[in-house]
Amino acid sequence: MEGIATKLDHKQIWSECLNYIRTSIPGNDFHTWFEPIVPLKLENKVLTIQVPTYYFYEFIEEQYIKLVGRALRDVIGAGAKLEYSVVMDRKQSPSASSSYTVNYPTAERHDLRNRAVDKKYNKQETPNIRNPFIIPGVKKLDIDPQLNPEYTFDNFIEGDCNRLARSASEAVAKNPGKTAFNPLFLYGKSGLGKTHLGQAIGIEVKKEYPEKTVLYVSANKFTTQYTDSVARNSANDFMHFYQMIDVLIIDDIQELAGKEGTQNTFFHIFNHLHQSGKQLILTSDKPPVALKGMKERLLSRFKWGLPADLQSPDFETRVEILKNKIYKDGIIVSDEIVRYIASHITDNVRELEGALISLLAMSTLNKAEITFDIAKSVVDRLVSQPHREITVDQIQQKVCEFYGLDINVLQSKTRKREIVQARQVAMFFSKNLTNSSLSAIGAVIGRRDHATVLHACKAVKNLQETNTEFKHQLKEIESMIRQ
Repeated sequence: MEGIATKLDHKQIWSECLNYIRTSIPGNDFHTWFEPIVPLKLENKVLTIQVPTYYFYEFIEEQYIKLVGRALRDVIGAGAKLEYSVVMDRKQSPSASSSYTVNYPTAERHDLRNRAVDKKYNKQETPNIRNPFIIPGVKKLDIDPQLNPEYTFDNFIEGDCNRLARSASEAVAKNPGKTAFNPLFLYGKSGLGKTHLGQAIGIEVKKEYPEKTVLYVSANKFTTQYTDSVARNSANDFMHFYQMIDVLIIDDIQELAGKEGTQNTFFHIFNHLHQSGKQLILTSDKPPVALKGMKERLLSRFKWGLPADLQSPDFETRVEILKNKIYKDGIIVSDEIVRYIASHITDNVRELEGALISLLAMSTLNKAEITFDIAKSVVDRLVSQPHREITVDQIQQKVCEFYGLDINVLQSKTRKREIVQARQVAMFFSKNLTNSSLSAIGAVIGRRDHATVLHACKAVKNLQETNTEFKHQLKEIESMIRQ
């Protein structure tokens, strides 16, 4: 082969290399990363090739240098070397002087990986880059951030379930790219507010730093844009576009799982932004350690900043979310209905708000006020497996089981501290998890009046806010009650 190679010119040599490479990688990857390469010259077994951009060169080096090396040695023989000529102005011809060359002199001349880099270039104006969201020729300041103005920090209800994520998000919004939270990795089940927080960061950054370029995009849309850029032979424009962003918010990053080409491109975008002091915000339904189908080098970068989880909201937070929505929509809903919805829709903020929208729609269509029966019918439709009706008696039994008490002791007049606390806890859950009135609850639990029940609920709530161990006890008891 080496004897034959010496009779071939640089174009024929590169054509033979492409035949070798074509059989080893997917067709789309070959079309994107190798067809645009132009062979320039061959001197003393040194093949010089021209690539469209510096990032194109980086990608070839990261992903395909071993394959290219094998192809060169197979066609040219031992001692084969490679040089890159990187075009700085796309309007120039392949032979134009506006480029810089990356040379690979080596101690072991057959080793393509041991190299020193010599860069020579003439600075040119950066060409227009195709914006995958709208049209070619976009200027940086013209990029639409794709943000929903409703997703602000003011509209985000804070609770124990999301306090860390919210605090970190506000810190990032005040100082994007300059905190330890880069990337900020927000994770949790669907409907808990990850998208809301991510967009709230973007909105706050645009308000405080109007000159910064912010962009929100779902991972699914990012993948579609990448696939489209490959088909149009404009993958480099795609990469350059995203490398212009100051604050990049990628929603549902787990959607990149198994998409090797998209992951490779995002890896280079991530590196460029992070190294340039830009801010990345990523959301996912799982923490980085639980993501499957992602390259290890990406997962390690996801852990560089802060993984912050959003958990299912507790009862009090659910009530606050509903009341905030009611206030914004200007509708009238009784506290009894609010508590009923909050006690039955427990895992998803989106479903909580959806329940209120359905209530408003039914009330408007029927020209009737929002009643408890209407609320119950809405909840039954939204909850795939409607919760069984919880009774005060069941709550008493579970509370006694947790504290190791006989139910007769709970019903007694004793004022022992541990008995009083258990009785108050039973009253607290009866108020929050049933539709019983305060008087009805008091009548069942020790024949107390409604004022005693109200005092018990306030005492439990105060202790919950000041005593972490007691708060954990309440969560465990609630879990037992709902079983």
